[in-house]
Amino acid sequence: MLTTFVNKVAESGIVTLNLEDYYPKEEVIVFNLKDYLFMGLILKEKDFREALKILDTEIYSNKIVALTCSADAVIPRWAYMLVASLLQPIAKEIIYGTEPFAKEKVLLRNIEQINTAMYNEARLVIKGCGELPIGESAYVAITQKLRPVAKSIMYGEPCSTVPVYKKKAPITHISSDSI
Repeated sequence: MLTTFVNKVAESGIVTLNLEDYYPKEEVIVFNLKDYLFMGLILKEKDFREALKILDTEIYSNKIVALTCSADAVIPRWAYMLVASLLQPIAKEIIYGTEPFAKEKVLLRNIEQINTAMYNEARLVIKGCGELPIGESAYVAITQKLRPVAKSIMYGEPCSTVPVYKKKAPITHISSDSI
């Protein structure tokens, strides 16, 4: 007797969306102002300007720069402006914040740019596990982006999902004339 196995997941028409596909591909490099603090406490303008003059800016070329200060110090706003002014013609992008914050910001922007037309009335599974650190904000963003167009949204893997949203069938009204 010949047994035929049917892949019900493949035949279901479910579309799997992997948020890792929208994760930044570019390298993110940190510019940490703590490295320029005098005695780890204050930023001296003259010394800082001199240090920026001799900075090897090539390492920031075409990269996303996370501009931050990890020390518990008061950094004047102009210091961030000086670094941004120096790196803007060289870096691909400068984001104020930590490396994880910069990656999250780019990820959210990439999600925002998704063309939703291709997901109109689709049954979607948002992949839940992976190799990259995808935060909750990305799952919230993709849900908000696709809910208006999707037929349904699930979380997990196609063989084991958690339902998140299902479009309700439109309510049809019966007119009093047809009764």
